[in-house]
Amino acid sequence: MVEKIQQTLRDSAAMRWTVLLLLAFAMFCSYIFMDILSPIKDLMQSTRGWDSTAFGTMQGSETFLNVFIFFLIFAGIILDKMGVRFTAILSGVVMLVGATINWYAVTESFQGSGLDTWFTNNLNYIPGFDELGISPFYKGMPASAKFAAVGFMIFGCGVEMAGITVSRGIVKWFKGREMALAMGSEMALARLGVASCMIFSPVFAKLGGNIDVSRSVAFGVILLLVALIMFIVYFFADKKLDAQTGEAEEKDDPFKLSDLGKIMSSMGFWLVALLCVLYYSAIFPFQKYAVNMLQCNLTFNPVDPNSFWATNTVTIIQYCIMLVVAAAAFASNFSKTKGMKYGLLALAVVSLIIFCYMGYMRQSAETIFAVFPLLAVGITPILGNYVDHKGKAASMLVIGSVLLIICHLTFAFILPMFQGNAIGGVVVAYVTILVLGASFSLVPASLWPSVPKLVDSKIIGSAYALIFWVQNIGLWLFPLLIGKVLDKTNPQLVADLKSGIITPEEAAISYNYTAPLVMLACLGGAALILGFILKAVDKKKGLGLELPNIQK
Repeated sequence: MVEKIQQTLRDSAAMRWTVLLLLAFAMFCSYIFMDILSPIKDLMQSTRGWDSTAFGTMQGSETFLNVFIFFLIFAGIILDKMGVRFTAILSGVVMLVGATINWYAVTESFQGSGLDTWFTNNLNYIPGFDELGISPFYKGMPASAKFAAVGFMIFGCGVEMAGITVSRGIVKWFKGREMALAMGSEMALARLGVASCMIFSPVFAKLGGNIDVSRSVAFGVILLLVALIMFIVYFFADKKLDAQTGEAEEKDDPFKLSDLGKIMSSMGFWLVALLCVLYYSAIFPFQKYAVNMLQCNLTFNPVDPNSFWATNTVTIIQYCIMLVVAAAAFASNFSKTKGMKYGLLALAVVSLIIFCYMGYMRQSAETIFAVFPLLAVGITPILGNYVDHKGKAASMLVIGSVLLIICHLTFAFILPMFQGNAIGGVVVAYVTILVLGASFSLVPASLWPSVPKLVDSKIIGSAYALIFWVQNIGLWLFPLLIGKVLDKTNPQLVADLKSGIITPEEAAISYNYTAPLVMLACLGGAALILGFILKAVDKKKGLGLELPNIQK
């Protein structure tokens, strides 16, 4: 019997990590599309007429169907009834369909079309939703933003379904093994998509000196086709595993409404879910505005269009250096000898310094924010490995909350003090962005692997779906709130734009971001309080959140 178990794919470390790579790359592609418009918010305002409210409303629409039509709950039920394989393929198809609609909405072809006219004249009032203040559209919202929101809603259903499916797949392949390390590594690698998006989205939008924002979105659509292919390859690997082990796919465990009752009656589960929504609401919505926040707070000097720093060649070189940073930092965690470990770390540090220098020389906010996930890639495996062998998951969440508060307050009050100081402002921005990314890495390494400790393995898909649903409430609300707060706290700018005193290009980089950043810091404060409560509940009820995942 022992020999049979050792022959399964799951017991092969190489195969386990290959499967993880497939899932991580699919999520990498989806993360790129999720933020594909974030680094070109200013271009969306100047070329498509999207002010901050329109931009925020469109970005928040990603999670609308998940939250208010309860699609994520249905996704969890589908996952528990139909299994990881079916749900992975379905999520890939749904993402691709939504992304294609989103792409068409921002093309020149849409402008002046029959669809443009229809969206201009319709969806200005939705009974019930308008009264509750939760409508994904509003009167005066640009037609392209409305139609893009429709596509983004559909994409959002697919990407969140993919998220819970990937989490369930990792639990299936890594339970009882290095699960926290696997989950942390998957998220760290997937987050390189954020950096990739920040670097390449503006390049495609400005290609050839002709601005066309639809090219950036088309780039994301192609990557989602690659993500679907990754899920198809995973389908066959997972099917072979079940054939080897004789295990039935999860669909043989019928879903019952009473299962949701079991999940929702757990106080530990709710604390983890609320921590998740606070943590993610302070990060993901911020990512959508981060580049514009830097544009408004840092002083950038135009680069000579004939210089090396203005070419697309430097974009490719910088991206390659980013990959060296990520690969060296990540691989250093698995080095057997001290010489190799410290050699890789030295390579990562030197490459990171070069990467930052190139970002500074390019004088663009998007290349500065691209540093966001790089420290996380290096330390997430360390954190995951620590949780696997030592525990302390709840304590890590508390530390992450403190870092979150410090970073947002730094952006709000300290960064603006360096406006006009070209080097000082960039240094403060780089350090704060790196620390923020590192704090975010505490979540996948400590929070997600804690969920299997709180619920029965048969309903883990539904448990992840419920957490994602709660999380999506924040991901819907806060992009919209940030946009509205920006317009409300910058009344003079909005008035000057309407009266033509300043151009849309000038307005797009002149916002005061203090109020939205303080709001996000408050989310970190609430997360900190919940973290301490979770530690107390864990100690009282013995949930095992502070215990290692690998039991000796």
